[in-house]
Amino acid sequence: MKPELSERQRQILVFMQDFLQEHDYAPSIRDIQLGCGISSTSVVDYNLKALERAGSIRRDREVSRAIVIEGMNRRPRMLSIPIVGPIAAGQPIPVPSAEHLDATDTIDVSADLTGGKQNLYALRVKGTSMIDALINDGDIVILEPARDANDGEMVAAWLKREEEATLKKFYREGARVRLQPANSTMDPIYTDAGNVEIHGKVVLTVRVN
Repeated sequence: MKPELSERQRQILVFMQDFLQEHDYAPSIRDIQLGCGISSTSVVDYNLKALERAGSIRRDREVSRAIVIEGMNRRPRMLSIPIVGPIAAGQPIPVPSAEHLDATDTIDVSADLTGGKQNLYALRVKGTSMIDALINDGDIVILEPARDANDGEMVAAWLKREEEATLKKFYREGARVRLQPANSTMDPIYTDAGNVEIHGKVVLTVRVN
């Protein structure tokens, strides 16, 4: 026998169903928080776990932010995203070009997972500096092209003088930039703001290992 849903959980489930019908992709936790007037994302996550235990939804552990609503039989729209090269989650590594990378492979993902974003590209992660963000060596990160980012966002950054790329969290600190790993054993990269070009912001991670 399935556990009975609370009023809040029913509200979230209805919101997700309506959102999916309207947008053709599942809502993010932030979408649910705002759409249902919930105080924090942790409260949303608590109720999503309850919905999962009740069998109302499934969450894909291999792909970040994936929610499947049971009983909504819909063929997902798939996106074929080019994997254009490696990106270092460790020390920066050279890549073939800062601007024009040739796709060597593609990865197919459901449009549900990308929030409707277009013109995405993927990079294969090398290194372990983002393991505390659940991104490991060999995983694939999918990014939207971007030239700017807010503090704390995970970006693909190009270091112009070094001619190297790296995957880190981005922070402005006056005239310099801090590129912060998510690994307590590794030090951040500090450089002047003029040496950094942002080439994309991470949308989701596909875990390979």
